[in-house]
Amino acid sequence: MKPYLAHIVANLRLTGRDRTVLIFNYGFPLGFFFLFAWLGKARETNSIAGVLASVLTIGLLGNGFFGGGMRAVSERESGILRRYKVAPPGALPILVSGMVVGVLQYLPVVLLMFGVSLVHYGMEWPEQWLSFFVFVVIANLAMRSLGGIIAAVANSMAESQVIIQCFYFPMLLLSGATLPLSVLPGWGRDLVQFIPTTHLVTGLQGILLRNESLLDVWKAAAALLATTVVCTFISLKIFRWEKNERLPGRAKAWIAVVLIPFVLVGVWNLRSRENLTKARILDRAMARKESTLIRNARVFTGTGEVIESGGVLIREGRIERIYRGATPEGKDVAAIELEGAGKTLLPGLIDAHVHIGAPGGFYEDERRYQDGKLDERRLKAYLYSGITTVKSTGDWLDAALELRRRQRTGELLASEFYTVGPLFTAPGGHPQQLLAGMPESARRVGESQFLRLPRTEAEAREMVRELKARGVDGIKAVLERGWPGRPMARLDGKLLRAICAEARAVGLTVVVHTNLAGDVSEAVEAGAHGVEHGSPGETLPAELLARMAERGVFYDPTLSVFEALRMIREKDYSRLEDSLLQQAVPIELMAGTRKKLAGGGGQLVMEMDTRQAGMNLKRAYEAGVRVVTGTDAGNPLVFHGPTIQQELALWVAAGIPAERALLAATRDAALLLGERARIGTIEVGKDANLLLVDGDPVRDITSLGRISSVFLRGERVARTRLLKVEDDE
Repeated sequence: MKPYLAHIVANLRLTGRDRTVLIFNYGFPLGFFFLFAWLGKARETNSIAGVLASVLTIGLLGNGFFGGGMRAVSERESGILRRYKVAPPGALPILVSGMVVGVLQYLPVVLLMFGVSLVHYGMEWPEQWLSFFVFVVIANLAMRSLGGIIAAVANSMAESQVIIQCFYFPMLLLSGATLPLSVLPGWGRDLVQFIPTTHLVTGLQGILLRNESLLDVWKAAAALLATTVVCTFISLKIFRWEKNERLPGRAKAWIAVVLIPFVLVGVWNLRSRENLTKARILDRAMARKESTLIRNARVFTGTGEVIESGGVLIREGRIERIYRGATPEGKDVAAIELEGAGKTLLPGLIDAHVHIGAPGGFYEDERRYQDGKLDERRLKAYLYSGITTVKSTGDWLDAALELRRRQRTGELLASEFYTVGPLFTAPGGHPQQLLAGMPESARRVGESQFLRLPRTEAEAREMVRELKARGVDGIKAVLERGWPGRPMARLDGKLLRAICAEARAVGLTVVVHTNLAGDVSEAVEAGAHGVEHGSPGETLPAELLARMAERGVFYDPTLSVFEALRMIREKDYSRLEDSLLQQAVPIELMAGTRKKLAGGGGQLVMEMDTRQAGMNLKRAYEAGVRVVTGTDAGNPLVFHGPTIQQELALWVAAGIPAERALLAATRDAALLLGERARIGTIEVGKDANLLLVDGDPVRDITSLGRISSVFLRGERVARTRLLKVEDDE
């Protein structure tokens, strides 16, 4: 132990006199720290944790490569190492002391930047602060050991500088320390999985931004520890005491062994995409910490109040403060300022009835119908269009749950997603008939994913419990008789009552697809929470509407799908000319739809009376029924994207006041989802799911299509990049 302590003490004395140590160990990290904090407006954007992780990585690289590698070469050339040559027990104490001294030298600057981040820039104290410091020490040891390899193979100071630059800049630029991984092309993101500092950056960010422990980042920590052991072993094997000692060419091949831990981790990440997934999640975490002040805007709060000129302060993804009248400047509240003059800020819109697995139009290439990746693109199209929340009411179960998981973890930047289904119906009923043309094997899969066909009340209850265990957000049942000339089997009323009773018992809402007034009445009596479609072919009786209002049943008229059926039947394709729709919908889908419709694709369209559906909506509104907005998107001409803009225009045309229609698309739809405490209105403490539009939608509902900004949980969405197809997705 004495030789080790002696070398550590001697090393500390020598490094204390070395100006390069002061420059690379203290000067560079601190300089970069304040520069990055200033450039990134760390106080306003609340991004100091990300800055700290980046600068620590830069400092660790400098400490290891310049402070460790270059300095060791300098000591060999100046003859310092030769003095220790005869001293027992050889080179190991020198290597160990170099790593220990590197840690001792770097910890003061870590503590200094950590303290400044807390005190001056307002960083929250990390829950896993011990894991943070332990991880920094592990990373420091790994970088110093890599520096030891450079010192071992370099024959001169000039050669060491060349080798260092070849390692230093790729690790600096391609690890996420200076450039976000998201800006790299697909092949670049694959390449960086083999770079040691990539794991260093993601490990530090995970601990600081997501409160991960050392166990959560164990792969990165293990790779760094393995690097320390392997590099120390190799450095010991090829250690040189004097500059005139020649290193055999074959000995330099040992340096390839150093990369083995990162090759293994890189291969694992390429197969699992785990690191890329984590990088996207960390991007979300950093973006949602940003503080934004929207000022001088008209604020439609969704609570019944409209602030003609005010502001909203967003911090940590939530609404921190609402200003009525005069609003401070962004610098006064440490926030990025967004001017809202001439604009209206309102809660993010909600579409409570979509089918994310259906395209809403027609593709020429039939293979596109089976492309599961398009579900992600469709969900992004909603966010692009200011619809921050959507509810699926019938999709393949596994695919919908996986899409919801990816969105909720932050891996996928898209609208918040809720899944209701599969659909309870009768054998041979709607929508089982849609699967009839499939091959037998595909049809069985479709039925298991899309439908539930109970034959007894006990079986129905068991199916509800099974879906509750799977984690669905609600249940949907179907009461559909078909139409003249095409009758269908219909779900038995007893089964529906059992479904509703069991769903209420396990805490799930039930919505029921209907097409006649009698279906609506039966759904209400069975205890359904909501009715989808209503009765577009006949008038809803006043006494039925009164019962719905009394029991708090939600009514979703889905005018968009009936209007689409009318447009197809009458060959009115003006909907395709909408500017926002053309921005949100893929060009190939629009082109395929135009071609299909021009070829007579609207010949076999059922007769539905859009005017009757609109009159039923107005009668329901006047009767005090809770009305909410859903569109049945996924059906022909109801494209995923600006669906609610079209739906609300139809509501206003049907006689619903614009302000009341907006409440249906925000506050009341959130209530149906069971999320009224979190979204749907602009109130202090709620998630900042917001839409900023040019104009005033209360006076002109079409202004909802003139989108200025969209916020999801406080993150200002980069709409121009949102629909870009990523190479790795």
